[in-house]
Amino acid sequence: MTPPPPSLTTRARDWTTFVPVTGAIALAVLWGSHPSDLVLIALVPPLLGAVFAAVQHAEVVAHKIGEPFGSLLLAVAVTIIEVGLIVMLMTSDKDTSELARDTVFAAVMICLNGIVGLVLLVGALKHHLANFNPEGTGAALATVVTLAFITLVLPRFSTSHPGPEFTGSQLAFAAIASLALYGMFVFTQTVRHREFFLPVDTDGDGIEEPHEVTTHDAWWSLALLLVALVCVVGLAKLESSGIERAVSAAGLPHAVVGVVIALLVLAPESIAAVRAAAADQVQTGLNLAYGSAMASIGLTIPAIAVASIWLDGPLELGLTPVQIVLLVMSVFVSILTVVPGRSKPLQGGVHLVILAAFVFLSIAP
Repeated sequence: MTPPPPSLTTRARDWTTFVPVTGAIALAVLWGSHPSDLVLIALVPPLLGAVFAAVQHAEVVAHKIGEPFGSLLLAVAVTIIEVGLIVMLMTSDKDTSELARDTVFAAVMICLNGIVGLVLLVGALKHHLANFNPEGTGAALATVVTLAFITLVLPRFSTSHPGPEFTGSQLAFAAIASLALYGMFVFTQTVRHREFFLPVDTDGDGIEEPHEVTTHDAWWSLALLLVALVCVVGLAKLESSGIERAVSAAGLPHAVVGVVIALLVLAPESIAAVRAAAADQVQTGLNLAYGSAMASIGLTIPAIAVASIWLDGPLELGLTPVQIVLLVMSVFVSILTVVPGRSKPLQGGVHLVILAAFVFLSIAP
């Protein structure tokens, strides 16, 4: 891991405390209103500051509780708030039948190709080869692939309901299967085979650095981490109206909104993962990437299934043919990346090109 941040007395006076608190105050004042474009522009610095503050506090907590608990905590915390954001956006008067699908798929593509690509590229460039544990990473990838195909691909081919939608019973099955798979993976990662998800040394053995953070500092950072994450997602919700107007004014497809939202929400994990890779902790970065993708599906789909009880309108989860092609390509490349247990910069570049293709085709389908 990177060196632990400064002590509590120092941190209490620095920007990592000031920015989340300021963002929370702004969020409380503006929540429920319709800010002008000028106000939305002014909210961009607090939003970006909250992202970086979340990364700093996540690293403090990770140093205290160790891996893989640190990356799991950040992934779950961000995803829970992401679920709330999606549900809130789906309660608006606009057509949001494809919002959950577009946002979840964007999160999966960003995690599988964006975060993984950056982690492998940075780790390999700085340390010649990016070393990780193929057993743990392969298990995470298998879980992500299964979740993605059950919840996002099968609705396109099921015949009980017209269109790319699940019936009520099918959606319930997908939700239960998602929770079961996610629960089994968390048990495997944190209890049964934790050693497969620890950072590895050049010999491939799991290692874990000593914890140098006090319990008081860890609790303080945990509280500020939650505040920062609420600010990130809450301010992103306020910015969503401006994003939608900008997307419409530019004549872009509505799916771009889901891509932008996913980029904002996943920014803390992305930065934390790249910092871990730069410190030769590639496994930690991959834990964040695959854990975030897994949580995005495993927690979002059950929440959407419950919310659909009172939400009106269709819920289209099935991917488009182009999206399915991109997902299949991502899966094949990810398998080839994970199997050796180490990566050259080329593999990171390949993943980033797939992400670039996804973004480009979202803009110009």
